Amino acid sequence: MCEVLVHRGPDDSGTVVQGQAALGMRRLSIIDLAGGHQPLANDDETVWVVFNGEIYNHPELREELTAAGRRFRTRSDTEVLLRAYEHWGDRCVDHLNGMFAFAVLDGPRNALLLARDRIGIKPLYYATANRRLVFASELKALLLDPSVRGDVDLSSLDEYLALEFVPSPRSMVEGVSKLQPGHTLVWDLAEGRASVARYWDVDLAQSESDRDRRTVEELVAGLRGTLHEAVRKELVSDVPLGVFLSGGLDSSAVASAMTDIVPGTVKSFSIGFTDPSFDESRHARTVAQHLGTDHHELILEPGMMTDLVPAVMSSLDEPLGDASVIPTYLLSRFTREHVTVALSGDGGDELFAGYPTLQAHRAAALYNRLPGVLRARVLAPLAHRLPVSPDNISLDFKAKRFVDGAPYPLGERHARWMGSFAPEERAALLTADARRAIAEGDEADALTTHLNGLALEQPLNKVLYLDMKLYLEGDILVKTDRASMMNSLEARVPLLNAGMVDFVTALPLSMKLRGLRSKYLLRRAMDGVLPPATLKRPKKGFGIPVARWLKGELRAPLLDALSPAKIEREGFFDHRVVSRLVDEHLDGRRDNRKQLWTLFVFERWLETSARSPA
Repeated sequence: MCEVLVHRGPDDSGTVVQGQAALGMRRLSIIDLAGGHQPLANDDETVWVVFNGEIYNHPELREELTAAGRRFRTRSDTEVLLRAYEHWGDRCVDHLNGMFAFAVLDGPRNALLLARDRIGIKPLYYATANRRLVFASELKALLLDPSVRGDVDLSSLDEYLALEFVPSPRSMVEGVSKLQPGHTLVWDLAEGRASVARYWDVDLAQSESDRDRRTVEELVAGLRGTLHEAVRKELVSDVPLGVFLSGGLDSSAVASAMTDIVPGTVKSFSIGFTDPSFDESRHARTVAQHLGTDHHELILEPGMMTDLVPAVMSSLDEPLGDASVIPTYLLSRFTREHVTVALSGDGGDELFAGYPTLQAHRAAALYNRLPGVLRARVLAPLAHRLPVSPDNISLDFKAKRFVDGAPYPLGERHARWMGSFAPEERAALLTADARRAIAEGDEADALTTHLNGLALEQPLNKVLYLDMKLYLEGDILVKTDRASMMNSLEARVPLLNAGMVDFVTALPLSMKLRGLRSKYLLRRAMDGVLPPATLKRPKKGFGIPVARWLKGELRAPLLDALSPAKIEREGFFDHRVVSRLVDEHLDGRRDNRKQLWTLFVFERWLETSARSPA
């Protein structure tokens, strides 16, 4: 199990067996290179810990724990975590500011504690069977345990088709779960029983009103100070650091704080594209020059996809229908040639209402007030008659999605806009046997579960909550973690630092989205700090020309992965529906990029990572 995780920790390894329990660790050495070996034990070796991630407030916690009488042998944040557990027990998680997944084996208690950070920056999979618990940072390690069969979970497949990722607590493998962010799991070794509890959740209640009496200038100063403190904490390292710089607002804000804190030493990294409609490299260069970073740039050529796609697909734990994992992997590989740690701008869109879907939800409220006849007989048919375009920002693609999703309730509308297959499309795609098995499961989907009981009045706050609980954890953070760790690079996300999250989630919604202007307060805070053009740029995702490449460089791999004989043999999908999607796209009749990429990724994952039902 440790061997298959060597990419996550190439510098060191360790194992320990204590009675009924065995712990293993692969380490990427970042803090206290000599003294941070794991598993790490307390003084009498009755408590052991293995830990993936970073505790950013470990210096402050060390002082507090030392004052309380705890003694330290190393400079590592792992020992701070161990002493925190000794001092506070399971509630140690309340004191941690960091990204983490850890396990503490407590001999006297005859129990094991698993914990995952608030937002879900670091992964943690587990399975329970026959009074046994197995856990790991990646699914591939669990698949080596004989108790984990590796069969596809059909309810998870249904959610993947809807969302393009498998939301926690599910995984694509039957019998394997993901510990949800902000949760702990206590395993009773004597009883062979797990108890899962939530210790933190996203709180947008204060954002429900505009009662905040601080002026915009005071909020700007507060945001700047909070951002600098978050970045300062996440610069703690005994190895070289850099920053991913796309030229967008979020990564540029992080880079600007870095250059304030450590001027003249910041290395920045970006990826460009030969396709001008996707290329942002000039914007990254502009910001780098403005901030004075040591900038490094790599261009992604279409021909690289032949090698990149198999490499990335064979390394993914679960299918992930976000094609930007490809350039993120390449960026991470390129960055790792120069540094061991890179800061990223991930999380800014979810915190500051940066996604265009927020404006689309507002537009939908107006659209739905129009006469039904006008919508059904004029506007919807008009959108569907727009010519198909392969561009990333194509009007036809967005218009069709908008009119198809607008009439539905907020949650379903959001899923239809963000994901690949609507409910009726999944019903047509899945075979009768697959549909029957899913219906027998009769479990609520993740979106419904998150919305049920959500005490928020403003629809856009509900969307922000869903984005943080679903898209951020299940897509964005998974993409960044897997792409970086495949290359033994640690990616940190200071915009999701605990202090930053607490500050921004409490802001009134009008400080995030004002009219059609997204990230209002962040743009105000960066005024005079970043180039004016950077502040005015609209949101643009880190995408690749999927629609075009599926017709070109990836055509042969696509036809191989989705061949009718293969699809029919596996028994998940109706091969006729899959062939229709392929033919429509290749003939230019419809833009099926999202559906085809989602299917393509699942099939490639299936070939390398799991087994079909017998």
